[in-house]
Amino acid sequence: MPKSAPKPVQLIEGERQQLQQLVNRHTTPQQIALRASIILLADEGKNHREIGRKLNISRDMARMWRERWIERKDVPVSERLQDLERSGTPATFSLEQITKLFALACEPPENYRLPISHWTAKELAAQMVKEGIVESISVRHVGRLLEEASLKPHQSGYWLNPPPNLNLRKKS
Repeated sequence: MPKSAPKPVQLIEGERQQLQQLVNRHTTPQQIALRASIILLADEGKNHREIGRKLNISRDMARMWRERWIERKDVPVSERLQDLERSGTPATFSLEQITKLFALACEPPENYRLPISHWTAKELAAQMVKEGIVESISVRHVGRLLEEASLKPHQSGYWLNPPPNLNLRKKS
């Protein structure tokens, strides 16, 4: 079954000028500049394969952005080049809450009047709730966040404060 020809893109002069400015501006994010280039080449009559070769992208990407451009013709130029909302559950915790977790994990538990020498994920989760940082958080999620950040609060005593019996001086 032969593929149909790509839908033509017909820019009006204001759109062409805005797209060219986005491509030429040094502060334009690369993704946006690339998408603007796709639309400009489509306006020149290039097909998906030609656009892909010229911009070193897949034909599918060229096709997707051409179709999105045409479908969203009533939207301003800069918004037409933005990603669409993605499906899925939004993030449960804000970046601020996660940062507070990391800060808490880097503090000694004694600062919070806890009778422990090292944080565990369970104690960090409980302290975050106690401090009002989050309403609730699972121990497993705390562990995952710490692992992603390569934080190991249970080992902090060893790299922050060497054990007292460790002799760091070289013997002569």
